[in-house]
Amino acid sequence: MFRYSFVGSLALFTSALLLSADRPTGQPGRAGRSVTVAQNGMVATSHPLAAQIGLDVLKKGGNAVDAAIATNAAMGLMEPTSCGIGGDLYAIVWDAKTQKLYGLNASGRAPGRATLAYFAEKKLKDIPTTGPLSWSVPGCVDGWDQLRQKFGTRSFQELLAPSIGYAESGVPVPEVIAGYWQSVNRMRDPGMRDTFLIRDGDQHRAPRSGEVFKNPALAKSYALIAGGGRDAFYQGEIAEKIVALSEQVGGLFTRKDFADHKSEWVEPVRTTYRGYDVWEIPPPGQGIAALQMLNLLEPFDLKTMGPESADYWHLLVEAKKLAFADRAKFYADPVFAKVPVRELISKEYAAGRAKLLDPKKALTEVPPGDPKLGAAETIYLTVVDKDRNCVSLIQSNYGGFGSGLAAPGTGFGIQNRGCLFALDAAHANKLEPGKRPFHTIIPALVTRGGKPFFTFGVMGGDMQPQGHAQVLVNLIDFGMNAQAAGEAPRVEHVGSATPTGTAGKPDGGTIKAEYGIPEAVVKELTRRGHTVERVKVNSGGYQGILIDPNTGVLHGGSEARKDGAAVGY
Repeated sequence: MFRYSFVGSLALFTSALLLSADRPTGQPGRAGRSVTVAQNGMVATSHPLAAQIGLDVLKKGGNAVDAAIATNAAMGLMEPTSCGIGGDLYAIVWDAKTQKLYGLNASGRAPGRATLAYFAEKKLKDIPTTGPLSWSVPGCVDGWDQLRQKFGTRSFQELLAPSIGYAESGVPVPEVIAGYWQSVNRMRDPGMRDTFLIRDGDQHRAPRSGEVFKNPALAKSYALIAGGGRDAFYQGEIAEKIVALSEQVGGLFTRKDFADHKSEWVEPVRTTYRGYDVWEIPPPGQGIAALQMLNLLEPFDLKTMGPESADYWHLLVEAKKLAFADRAKFYADPVFAKVPVRELISKEYAAGRAKLLDPKKALTEVPPGDPKLGAAETIYLTVVDKDRNCVSLIQSNYGGFGSGLAAPGTGFGIQNRGCLFALDAAHANKLEPGKRPFHTIIPALVTRGGKPFFTFGVMGGDMQPQGHAQVLVNLIDFGMNAQAAGEAPRVEHVGSATPTGTAGKPDGGTIKAEYGIPEAVVKELTRRGHTVERVKVNSGGYQGILIDPNTGVLHGGSEARKDGAAVGY
């Protein structure tokens, strides 16, 4: 199986992207497609058929949560390279009835037998990025159940039925997802090979763009969940098969790990940015890195600089470096470690950290700050319904197809999220039994005047907080619409220290600049001490829905780096 860098859950798909549609980014503010506009309801995600399934739920009277669950189930079938019920889920929900935001952490925990001593005995300095030792308990299905119980109006039978039908009869593979799929041509695990590859003579291969993919095993797993609810996954036949595989291949799972699993409702955290409230899920996710970046950028007149200014891109990258230095040290499961969230996202802390910013020179050594610890592959989808309930949901296997292992007959790969623990006993994010690892997936939602304004996300490992900040600057500072804000050329900075204990690059890392960034900007960034690499597209993919505060009309965007669509009625 492939090994891939921590710097992005889609990093192993770099070569695969070249096999998919050639979609270089254009000029800032000039989108390749129009904004989708609708009055009643809207769904945006990275596969058009999955978006249509969610829209059908809305048209039949279901609400945003119902549609989100149905869409996510479809994505598990249609984009299995990035997500599925073997992975985790995070969501932010705006409930129109109570006029409140709710956060859901539906991520799984380390097995009870996963200890630092075990890995030390194996003489491992890092947790492998593939295989059974990279596992944590999949949280997705319990996340669906928690969402449905708290806000949903439809049964699992109704919500999973469209995906069961597609899994049995087949679904055409679009070109970008087909490109991702090519990277698993050498898949060795029998459960994965039999599920995700097509028999071609004596060989197995990935489905090509336009070919029909069927997954009857996933249809069976979905049918079990439709009939028996979340317990069918965590206490029934599905858990039995995963634990049996674990025992066969040297994993650490037991039935108790699954029986004990539960999601957690959490309070979203926020910062203000030019009069808008930007909300993220607190750690162990990395959402607050986006808030830290926005706090660092807010004092600067970005609007005057503009999206084709080296000054703007320099400040953005430097803000990212400072936020990620803190991320590497402090972000962890707050049940096990003291995470100074309030201090890290405060304006006062940002003002102190901003003193390290040199407008004309790139930082090479980036230490974490001192917030004074005294007080307290991935897919994204978003839905807004006729009552203006909003769901911002992100769901992931972490790496492409996760760990590279699937329990035979289940139809889904098991995530490798557990590889994001540190094996350093002094680290806040150190491996401990029953602990949640540091998480990259982050949904976001923006309110203004106490009302939902913009629900959005950007997929792709370390790109996510960087993408959140860039999209919001495009929208708020540069005046781009909901489509252009996500489609505009982006940069991705790599090489910061990580929460697994890897040190940052001594030269300050590398900026991966899409070709839409002007050459003059690249030259000036290089002059200021940055290392810049040109790329066709960065990892990640944006979806967003904006609610026009004047007309109430929904404005949806789904960028051209993915196969997806924003659809409404």
